Amino acid sequence: MIGTEQLVDEIIKGLQDKKGHRITIANLTEIDDTICQYFVVCTGNSPSQVNALAHSVDDTVRKAGGGHPISTVGTQHSIWVAMDYADVMVHIFLPEEREFYDLEHLWADAQLTELEDLD
Repeated sequence: MIGTEQLVDEIIKGLQDKKGHRITIANLTEIDDTICQYFVVCTGNSPSQVNALAHSVDDTVRKAGGGHPISTVGTQHSIWVAMDYADVMVHIFLPEEREFYDLEHLWADAQLTELEDLD
């Protein structure tokens, strides 16, 4: 099994491989009583891209030795897909839903890292 930091790196690779946008990592390790150590939030431009991003994360993490997520929800409509890797939660949104839920800012005390888009 891979460590938490490597898991985050593999998730990012999977998202970048399918051209995920606005990838943000929320580091929750310094906050007490959180459900995980990291949130990784990403935007896809269409339901098919959101679905492709989720599959890419699953494949990339599995090939790196990180296994499958404990749970994945939202793939039926691919508006918001959430993947639970225990220590890391992955959230892949369509743009409108990401703006509406503003998930990464719910953790105002978290250290946020925003990655540049590769394309």
